[in-house]
Amino acid sequence: QVQLVESGGGLVQAGGSLRLSCAASGRTFSSYRMGWFRQAPGKEREFVAAISWSGSSTYYADSVKGRFTISRDNAKNTVYLQMNSLKPEDTAVYYCAAGRGRINLLEYDYWGQGTQVTVSS
Repeated sequence: QVQLVESGGGLVQAGGSLRLSCAASGRTFSSYRMGWFRQAPGKEREFVAAISWSGSSTYYADSVKGRFTISRDNAKNTVYLQMNSLKPEDTAVYYCAAGRGRINLLEYDYWGQGTQVTVSS
């Protein structure tokens, strides 16, 4: 079992930055691929970024490539999402997830409760 708790969301102006954190419990954290997903009101949950268990491989949605950076610290059981140059269309609830997949949310087994990110224009 892995429990995930996100933090770092908030309200920011367009062009600003936020850093999301996801703290995981459980001694097997380092064996999981970690992902960030987001869900805007009235829309389906979508892939944002993912990182391999070692951190050597990262994957991004085209909409965030070049602006967002995913990283992990296995010693701290934490995964991060650095979000720069934020746009109003980035407004959503952001979820972290642990699993074996890459961009398909069905391949993730554990989910956090989500953290709200709101970008004002």
